[in-house]
Amino acid sequence: MDLHQLKDKIQQWGRELGFQQIGIADTDLSIAEADLKAWLAKGYQGQMEWMAAHGNKRFRPEELEPGTLRVISARMDYLPPDTQPVKMLQEKDKAYVSRYALGRDYHKLIRKRLATLASRIREEVADSQLARAFVDSAPVMEKPLAAKAGLGWQGKHTLVLNREAGSWFFLGEIYTDIPLPVDTPGEDHCGKCKACITVCPTDAIVAPYQLDARRCISYLTIEHDGSIPEDLRPGIGNRIFGCDDCQLMCPWNRFAQHTGETDFHPRHGLGDSDLVTLFGWNEEEFLERTAGSAIRRAGYEKWLRNIAVALGNAPTSEGVILALNARRNHPDETVQEHVQWALEQHQG
Repeated sequence: MDLHQLKDKIQQWGRELGFQQIGIADTDLSIAEADLKAWLAKGYQGQMEWMAAHGNKRFRPEELEPGTLRVISARMDYLPPDTQPVKMLQEKDKAYVSRYALGRDYHKLIRKRLATLASRIREEVADSQLARAFVDSAPVMEKPLAAKAGLGWQGKHTLVLNREAGSWFFLGEIYTDIPLPVDTPGEDHCGKCKACITVCPTDAIVAPYQLDARRCISYLTIEHDGSIPEDLRPGIGNRIFGCDDCQLMCPWNRFAQHTGETDFHPRHGLGDSDLVTLFGWNEEEFLERTAGSAIRRAGYEKWLRNIAVALGNAPTSEGVILALNARRNHPDETVQEHVQWALEQHQG
């Protein structure tokens, strides 16, 4: 079998399935392994204990899936059109949801497409024993692998950047035992730019290429359980699920392409919703309107906690005060605490 022709076929199949780019990487993640261990040693992972779990499987693909020789890395654009993210951040009575979470949960869509691609590979190469797809579903170092596969480079904000597409894209991988030709790793084109570091509302990018997740709004509003540190609450502003500031300020995102996937377009008005309205959802409404959404993973109590912080940062109004007072005696103590904090921000 001509492996170069097979690689061309895989890339063509990937484009037919809606991926903007497919690259091939080997399995040597020794540099990423050292970087991850240093990051963990500083405690930057916060409550994400899973980042230190699974032994060597995260940075040694052949231990996660025996027989792995190559990683097929894929990217798919997700930026929806006409959502005016900067305008939404400036309207403090509105709720800002990270652009990736406005539509359907990407995990299901991309995993299904990658599974289809993996099936085609198995059909093409009868003696291949391995073609397994991953989308945030296992200990896989997707960003270093994407960079090795030529999809871009990890910028100073730690996200993968592409010169033709910016950073508004999802990643997925297929582990395979086929020794496909590898791509040239992406070169760093951040230069002296520090826009992402400067704009971060909570100073989470503590140095170029170093993110302290414990200060990151995406971590605080999605992964972090319990009380959000008070000193970080003002910086959260009206961001109730995730944060895009480092992407919004990145010069390379001038070249970002809007997605053609309608599943990634806003649903249930989440692209332009008032904080007070969302805070009024009961749990049944929350579950109904976040069905099939990545937001569901945060859970109802975190949803209320996050909105309470945003309401504390919102302009004082009768509607805001009434909404907060309606939740003062919520059965969840964490929600109560954040509601009380929010009310204190409006006193006087």
